[in-house]
Amino acid sequence: MDTENTKNQISQLTDSELLEQYRQGHEWAFREIVDRYKNSLYAFLRRFVSQQDLVEDIFQETFLQLYTSQDSFDMERPLRPWLFTIAANKAKDALRKIQRQSSLSMGTMADAGDVSIDEVVNILTSYEITPEDEVSQDETARRVREVIAEMPENLRGILILAYFEQFSYKHMSEILSIPIGTVKSRLHTAVVHFMKKWKAANRGTDNHGLSEI
Repeated sequence: MDTENTKNQISQLTDSELLEQYRQGHEWAFREIVDRYKNSLYAFLRRFVSQQDLVEDIFQETFLQLYTSQDSFDMERPLRPWLFTIAANKAKDALRKIQRQSSLSMGTMADAGDVSIDEVVNILTSYEITPEDEVSQDETARRVREVIAEMPENLRGILILAYFEQFSYKHMSEILSIPIGTVKSRLHTAVVHFMKKWKAANRGTDNHGLSEI
């Protein structure tokens, strides 16, 4: 069979069709799923965890869980949010093992002040996962990475899911196992938190270099 035609036919299969093929014992279907989602999932983990050794471990564990649990997967449920749910849970578990769980009272960040959602989006879109030599040349991307890395886990996760992965409120609710109302309020808190830290960092850079976040 023509290899190129075969690739084209496989690429046109839906996630559900690939999972069904995998359930029937076709390993190529699993490889296609990995190819389809490996880049976005890896980028998500790099933003969430920022520690390379943990990223590699969680990335492999996520696809290993998919590999071993295909029979229990709900075929009516979209695959992408399910994969990110696995990755997010494993990332949170890993972080809890190496650092004290950060917490932030919603009340302490309730005042949005002059924070603009558009302003946040503009800043965040400058932050891309690129080769390290390119990142080192992009001062804005470096500073965004530092601010996000220092955010409390619950706020960092929802900011990444919303602005980088562009999940809906419904999917974020499923991934994080929290009500939609909590998604909205936590995202607001995350935006306010990011902007306060971002502005503080920029003020510090203007005077004495990047301030301590």
